[in-house]
Amino acid sequence: QVEFVESGGGLVQPGGSLRLSCVASTSIFSEYPMGWYRQAPGKQRELVADTTTGGDQKNYVGAVKGRFSISRDNTKKTLYLQMNRLKPDDTAVYYCNTVPSGIFTRGGNEYWGQGTQVTVSS
Repeated sequence: QVEFVESGGGLVQPGGSLRLSCVASTSIFSEYPMGWYRQAPGKQRELVADTTTGGDQKNYVGAVKGRFSISRDNTKKTLYLQMNRLKPDDTAVYYCNTVPSGIFTRGGNEYWGQGTQVTVSS
């Protein structure tokens, strides 16, 4: 069964940068469009960036466009999210998953990794 392991989060000041990584446990990673999702306290999880299987096409939600950059390395089974000019509103737990999510399940529920916490604060 697939596993996604997210890392790279932390505490950063407004205007700072972070690079998130998501390593998949299986090579079938390369067969799926992938995305970065985030969930802020009290809010629903949202897709903020996604990319096609080959990484040639990328989409971003308006709030992060021009500041975040998604990429993938299928040989390393890894998805990346470069986050620049971070804002307090970017504070959330960040997850990677297929797009759409729900392709992988555990016990009848959508599978999600543990995520990585990003906190933007002075």
